[in-house]
Amino acid sequence: MSRQDGGTPGTPETHDGGAVAGAATGATPGARRGRPRSEGVEQAVFDAVVGLLDEGVPLAELSIERIARTAGVGKATIYRRWTGKEELFVDLLRSVEPPDPVLSGTSVRGDLVVLLESLRERGVAKRTSSLLHNVFAQMQLYPRLWEVYHHTVIEPRRRLSLDTVRRGMEQGEIRDDLDIEFVTDLLTGPLLLRTVIRPGASLEPGLAERVVDTVMEGLRPRD
Repeated sequence: MSRQDGGTPGTPETHDGGAVAGAATGATPGARRGRPRSEGVEQAVFDAVVGLLDEGVPLAELSIERIARTAGVGKATIYRRWTGKEELFVDLLRSVEPPDPVLSGTSVRGDLVVLLESLRERGVAKRTSSLLHNVFAQMQLYPRLWEVYHHTVIEPRRRLSLDTVRRGMEQGEIRDDLDIEFVTDLLTGPLLLRTVIRPGASLEPGLAERVVDTVMEGLRPRD
């Protein structure tokens, strides 16, 4: 096995729980330790994980040691970039998912459409990417990975939606007598229904605009 960093072979596998510990303490998502990131090393590691998954290796059996051996790097190289395999898997998912949306902040309706369009694109990606389909199917059997993914990816996106709805209420575009969480669920519910509960349902272009305009019609402030 090639050791590109000269790391110590005996790095313990107990580091795998580090990502969960970081989530519990509110560590900044995406924070990195040690030396600067190397795109070449990261791609080699990502390719190793994808290759092992394609061979039918379950997520639960993908140890840092096995990933490092397949990628041709030392375990210490991986631990300098990720606290454990949960954080590594989440980074891999983010590398193949559509990028997080950027909101203009000029229009609440426009920002809501951007957020829902991002959700629609992720639903499409999960249907067309065998990697995403495979990993998300296994997440139900791997709660530690789901916990890290939920904390570092899903929650920040949801907070963005909540902040947008709150801004709409403050600006008088959305009724302010409703619960912000409830309004957010009304908006995201149709997209989640079609991507999770009815995975064969249509996710056609324009769906985000149709959902936002339909829901916003009922959320207009009353005279």
